[in-house]
Amino acid sequence: MLRAEKTRVVDELQATLDDAEVVVVTHYKGLTVAELTELRRQVRAAGGAFKVTKNRLAKRALDGTPFTAMATLFKGPTAIAVARDPVAVPKVVVDFARKNEKLAIVGGGLKGSVLDPEAVKALAELPSLDVLRARLVGLLQAPASRLIGVLQAPAGQLARVVKAFAEKDGDEAA
Repeated sequence: MLRAEKTRVVDELQATLDDAEVVVVTHYKGLTVAELTELRRQVRAAGGAFKVTKNRLAKRALDGTPFTAMATLFKGPTAIAVARDPVAVPKVVVDFARKNEKLAIVGGGLKGSVLDPEAVKALAELPSLDVLRARLVGLLQAPASRLIGVLQAPAGQLARVVKAFAEKDGDEAA
């Protein structure tokens, strides 16, 4: 690889890392091309990118990004999954690693903090951002609907009392 090409690769990787919220570092030794292609497809569908990296170039690309402290994770046959969504891509990578023992999660980073493999797996267990938003909206709407029910209850009770009196008066008149 020529020096200009190495510089271009480092610049592209650094731009990708600057834009990312989460990075998952993996070892892919033993995976076939078809398996790597399938993993790339799944990561891309989740809104991320999966790239095989040269360790020396990746360490250079980490300088000046929020993921600088992750440099120690780059040893051996390394590939990274990078994304803006901090849950979706780790979930895809962890699921793939569960199904395929050849993919090993080495660690990761979450905008400035280094994650060990267990922390990456814990991050993958979290619900996605869309699910969290839906839950939040549901929580915000629940008190309002309960308040409406409570406010309507006295009127309903009053109507039932009036109806009961009307039926009682109607029975006495007959």
